[in-house]
Amino acid sequence: MKAIQLTNGFGLEELTMTELDKPTPGPKEVLIRMRAASLNYRDLMVLSGVMPVDIKFPFIPLSDGAGEVVAVGQGVTRIHVGNRVAGNLQQRFLAGNPRAEVLADSLGGPLNGVAAEYVVLHEDGVVPIPDHLTYEEASTLPIAALTAWSMLIEYGGLQAGDTVLLQGTGGVSIFGLQFSLMTGARVIITSSSNAKLERAKALGAWQTINYSEVPDWDQKALELTDGGVDHVLDVGGAATMVKSINALRTGGTLSMVGFLSGLTIPEYDVTSILQKAATVRGSQVGNRDHFEKMNRAIAHHRLHPVIDRVFPLDRIGEAFALLAEGKQYFGKIVVQI
Repeated sequence: MKAIQLTNGFGLEELTMTELDKPTPGPKEVLIRMRAASLNYRDLMVLSGVMPVDIKFPFIPLSDGAGEVVAVGQGVTRIHVGNRVAGNLQQRFLAGNPRAEVLADSLGGPLNGVAAEYVVLHEDGVVPIPDHLTYEEASTLPIAALTAWSMLIEYGGLQAGDTVLLQGTGGVSIFGLQFSLMTGARVIITSSSNAKLERAKALGAWQTINYSEVPDWDQKALELTDGGVDHVLDVGGAATMVKSINALRTGGTLSMVGFLSGLTIPEYDVTSILQKAATVRGSQVGNRDHFEKMNRAIAHHRLHPVIDRVFPLDRIGEAFALLAEGKQYFGKIVVQI
């Protein structure tokens, strides 16, 4: 079978197409013919050696993928041959709150990922995908969609009439827009591109802010809402967290879901968190129970993920270059397998 591997070390230049033996499922395992995979910033950080995960070379990257079950091992009961499935990022995170022992086994680092024609996963680590989605669309669900769903719906308790502030127009933010609208919430979305903001409006955003033109976007959010937003999905990290907290209403919730601008905030004064009685929650994506509930909602509402571009697997380097550039895509980047 064909697979993409990091062969000898970190770096996009180390990605190579290789031929490997087709794996065989063991007890309680399923063999999946992968059809598509989507790229996440997490993957880029793993490939670059920035994210501290203990991977072994040669290493197969990518955390998110979807395909068809073509064989099952002894004792498999949850999943059947012919099922269309996606893998859960944390293979043993089935329900409940995050625990260190279940977060360790993550696809695409430290576990091998899904950038291969065939992948073997434990039956507990896969989830059937909605029937109306293509494999390309379904490949975007495990991290970007589930992060937005878990932070807003499962942990954030998003309700109709709430206001959500979303940063940028990448995968998590666009899913956040779609899920917020699904629940009857209104959305403010930020970007440095007016063209992207117009696309966000077309998808249903209530208000938009160009942060290049309005650097104090937190103050603008306060003005628009007469007191602050209920939820913020913060994908920026170090450069955006302070303003994200400022944009909250008293009692609002900040979900830290990314670190595009860095990880360290020097000498931060926590007074604003205390004064606003804010909830600040870090994201570890979501469990399998969340994934299954999200998929039921996606199926009921016939929601379609937003995909910017699809690349063949042998052009995965170009796909990662687009992801690394950061500003030239809207939604998700996908590779066909």
